[in-house]
Amino acid sequence: MNYYLLQFAALISKSEINLPGPTSDRGLIKSVLLPVYFWAGVLAVVIIIVSGFLYVTSNGSAQQVARAKNAIIGAVVGLVVVLMAFGITTMVLGAVS
Repeated sequence: MNYYLLQFAALISKSEINLPGPTSDRGLIKSVLLPVYFWAGVLAVVIIIVSGFLYVTSNGSAQQVARAKNAIIGAVVGLVVVLMAFGITTMVLGAVS
């Protein structure tokens, strides 16, 4: 079986294999940055949810409340930064085309 696969692979040239991919630098930048922005946003939302849970279950402990508040503030600031970076990237890539 492997012998036949090797024979078949030897017959195919690189130009016959049409793999999908970005067709320009703009497409490459978008294909790299959009998933990064998506996962950064997801991470920020998860941190907000977990920190909210920690805030609710802190039982009035000043240290735990402060820790949860700081985590929420940090996650919100991070989410704002990600959204601004996404907007700036979209504007710049729109101006380039």
